[in-house]
Amino acid sequence: MMVTNHVITCFMENQGKILLLRRSSQVGTYQRKWAGISGYLPEGRSALSQAYLEIKEEASLCSDDIVLIKEGAVLEVPDTDAGILWLVHPFRFYVKHPGRLIIDWEHVEYQWIDPEEIKNYDCVPQLYETWRRVADE
Repeated sequence: MMVTNHVITCFMENQGKILLLRRSSQVGTYQRKWAGISGYLPEGRSALSQAYLEIKEEASLCSDDIVLIKEGAVLEVPDTDAGILWLVHPFRFYVKHPGRLIIDWEHVEYQWIDPEEIKNYDCVPQLYETWRRVADE
């Protein structure tokens, strides 16, 4: 039986590139994997408000620095090895001032990449599929 966890994943965008962050060895899951800005969604909290909180904590960007482009449909990501069903709430934000980005302890590095390059990175499960939920159709 799998445990179900709601999480948010935020893709930050500037000049056609998106931000990928490499998770540190200090985080609880998927250490050293590439991801978007992400975090657990506490019960009773809206996914969007949690997205803004995670962006502030992990990238030091406040609501004045970013603009919501799209909120995507929830994606089910089963991780049978961990026994977890992740319910991922995807978001896409435009970053007005990428020079203000400062990562916290949860990440060791970051890169701005073309979205299609996600496939070339060792990422958290189904990151590309999560991106597709907020990509331009």
